[in-house]
Amino acid sequence: MAPSWSQVDKVYQFMITNYLKTALRNLKKNKTYSFLNIFGLSIGIVCTSLILLWVESEMSYNNYFKEKDNTHLIKFNWSLNNQIRTYTSTPGPLGPTAMAEVPGVTSFCRSTEGLSTSLFNYQNNPVYSGGRYVDTSFFRMFECHFLEGSPTTAFSNPHSLVITQRTAEKFFKTPNDVVGKTIMVDNRTVYTITGLVKDIPDNSSVRFGWLAPLSLAYEGNDRLLKWDNFSLETYIQTIPGADLGQIKTKLDKIVKAQPATPGNSVVILNMKDWRLRNSFKDGMQSGGRIVYIRLFIIIAGVILLIACINFMNLATANSEQRAKEIGVRKALGAGKNTLIKQFIGESVLQAFLSTVLAIIILASVLPAFNAVVGKTLTLNLLEPSHLIALVSLTLFCGIIAGSYPALYLSNFNPVIILKGLRIKSGGATFVRRGLVISQFSISITLIIATLIIYQQIQHVKSRDLGFKVDHLLSIDITNDVVKNFPAVREDLYNTGVIDKAALADHNPLYDGNSTDEVEWEGKPANLKTITSMRFIGPGFLTTTGMTLLEGKDFTRDADDSTNVMVNEAMAKLIGPGSPVGKSLYMPAGNQKITFHIVGLVKDYVYGDMFGKPDPVMFLGIPSGTNTIYARMNSKVAPEQALEKIGAIMRKYNPAYPFSYEFTDQQFDDMFQNEMLMQKLSRIFASIAIIISCLGLFGLSAYTAERRTKEIGIRKVLGASTINIARLLSFDFLKLVGIAMLISFPFAWWMMHHWLQQYQYRVNIGPAVFLFAGVAATGITILTISYQSIKASIANPVKSIKTE
Repeated sequence: MAPSWSQVDKVYQFMITNYLKTALRNLKKNKTYSFLNIFGLSIGIVCTSLILLWVESEMSYNNYFKEKDNTHLIKFNWSLNNQIRTYTSTPGPLGPTAMAEVPGVTSFCRSTEGLSTSLFNYQNNPVYSGGRYVDTSFFRMFECHFLEGSPTTAFSNPHSLVITQRTAEKFFKTPNDVVGKTIMVDNRTVYTITGLVKDIPDNSSVRFGWLAPLSLAYEGNDRLLKWDNFSLETYIQTIPGADLGQIKTKLDKIVKAQPATPGNSVVILNMKDWRLRNSFKDGMQSGGRIVYIRLFIIIAGVILLIACINFMNLATANSEQRAKEIGVRKALGAGKNTLIKQFIGESVLQAFLSTVLAIIILASVLPAFNAVVGKTLTLNLLEPSHLIALVSLTLFCGIIAGSYPALYLSNFNPVIILKGLRIKSGGATFVRRGLVISQFSISITLIIATLIIYQQIQHVKSRDLGFKVDHLLSIDITNDVVKNFPAVREDLYNTGVIDKAALADHNPLYDGNSTDEVEWEGKPANLKTITSMRFIGPGFLTTTGMTLLEGKDFTRDADDSTNVMVNEAMAKLIGPGSPVGKSLYMPAGNQKITFHIVGLVKDYVYGDMFGKPDPVMFLGIPSGTNTIYARMNSKVAPEQALEKIGAIMRKYNPAYPFSYEFTDQQFDDMFQNEMLMQKLSRIFASIAIIISCLGLFGLSAYTAERRTKEIGIRKVLGASTINIARLLSFDFLKLVGIAMLISFPFAWWMMHHWLQQYQYRVNIGPAVFLFAGVAATGITILTISYQSIKASIANPVKSIKTE
């Protein structure tokens, strides 16, 4: 008679219960090794989970948009100074022409570059907010979900404004019922709110607080929509499965046919790449954030591998304590496969306990990790993908970590074990040593990488920029302040907190307005150059700390539209000899404007902090400026200085909030990717070391235990505590030394390759390897010293009796 399902079920319940009891009993019996295994695995799982959460956030960018596969940004390639540079700015007619003449293009949209910041005032509540001037098609292409109003009527009148829910809260203190309200913009023009749209998610490359008709951006300036003006971003949508290569070919043909863009070509960048692959070199995609994502996925895998190596090491080291159990089980008929399943099951159980502990640790460290990466990551354990990831990590760790110990333990000969003979462990010892070497090779490589990344960042941040960012303050101003600047400057000086002040139109750290139309006598016909143009007032060079090498600075607060200063990069293009006294020309309709060079300014670094300076023209046109740069007195506390400066600005600019930024903070912000990489690599290098040390601690305890009798005999024969500690430490230090020999050349090769992406880079010196070697040696000694000293000071009589 066949057994019933209830009987079968009871049998399985008994087997599982008995198995769990056995596994838990073994964990309790070997609690030191079990704790080290569980804790080490939990740290590896925590590290891997943090990286996967960060990667998930990065990879999810722009998933909000349903048409992401068919939405593209058009970029322009320029051939300048024998280089190809890629810019987002495009001519106004490009979008409409692509729509009309290129098959496969179904829609286009134009937008002003980046975010335009304006002042909005509703019932005496002045608020700055960033937004875009766009074509109406923007609403459809970027799936603006209207909560109030309609996309068809949103831009029905020129001074319309569509805002997001967050912006509505800022303007009106309410997230709804805003359509029809009017608001003053820049204290000049009244706009009407014609639409309220749902907030775009944070993980989107398309960000805005408000949208206004593109026609307002070029109101009174039709040149913005001509082929010779590059001030707009152009987006297109294509039919599903469109051949982007053919579309690019047709667009290139259109662009090259225009007199203003004969040598240009386009780049079609899909929305999925805007966040991860928006980096170009010589007109081709060259990495981007995807490089960091791949790197840290590898690091996550490596750290998880280190944790699994720990498990293997400690499990095989603990094998003798389980030898009799294995011998008895084999003598009673247990097969090799049965034992393998048991040991794999035990390792999976430990991995499960590690995952539970990891979840607890993750909940506590996630806020700190969010602060490091600048995100709001959440565990969200009910998310199916997160559950699958945790289960997969648990099984992976359990199976991989338990595989070698299971095979090793299941191969024990029961006859040898039950006779009480010592098990030959030469092969296991060799494997353990190899695993320790692997662990420390990885850890030392991460230490070296962290040091070199830090050196590279400091190398660039400490380079001679050509100006001084410390104590330099930029203050947003309006035309009224520009007109009254002599009086404003005098009042600022009278506060005693400002040493120097001057006007400018662009931050010296960033690219300003640029042109490719500058000419000079003897300029080669085939030479294409791009020149940054800076509108400044008198005293700008001394305020920022720039150096006038030759000639004279601007001295008048009035506009000087005929004289210019140039930097060294510009002077080299013009030709040999001093540039002072030479002339530059720019077309203006059918005529040319002539500029006389009156000064030579030392090169300063801007835009690409890792690159070389581009040509710059300084024009003494204060009326074209929008920022005050002020050099603060270094002896005055910033809070005190800002209070006095704010009072002056409110006096001359009462309708505008006091808005400022510190240039040194802006400078630091330019290294966000590198700083993030440095922080993460430092964290994960530390974690790798901690996990490796856990394993080393367990192995040193095992070694001391195996050599208890030997240590006792040595002490009886007169060996000192230091001699015994040195004896026990030597084997491990030898393994760390081998790890150095492996990791040093590999780390040099890896970091040398990484540094090649930077024009301005640090040289890898021997000090980095010396420091990493000393650190690894010191950490090893500290880790094993406890067990070594404990064994060396034990009573030799008891040690000799131990068997």
